[in-house]
Amino acid sequence: MKFVCMGFIEESKWESVPEEEGQRLMNECFDYDDELRRGGHFLGGEALKSAREAVTLRFTNGNVAVTDGPYAETKEMLGGILLLEARDLNHAISLMSKHPGVKMGPFEIRPADEQVNALVAERDAAFKG
Repeated sequence: MKFVCMGFIEESKWESVPEEEGQRLMNECFDYDDELRRGGHFLGGEALKSAREAVTLRFTNGNVAVTDGPYAETKEMLGGILLLEARDLNHAISLMSKHPGVKMGPFEIRPADEQVNALVAERDAAFKG
């Protein structure tokens, strides 16, 4: 099964981490990602720039409205995603509970929607075909 693991971080907390400690934590995360790769669990991932650089789109009154920044009532913002292959949710939890990134903020783990993703893959193949 595929899982999307979304790592959240309080940006002000990350910005207060001394550079050397931040680099050490990033290296720990990269090293653990390598462990996931060796086990065939790491499918990909993306780190995200600051939420201050985000925009939010919303369809309102027949128009798309663009708002600067994220639209969230929380200090913790999405910092990145990791795509994971695991047997089931408990296995995904076990794998991600060892990820050093959990020290900086929570991870939300959700199963990928295999049915919808199969439709997307079909359309991709037809488009490239």
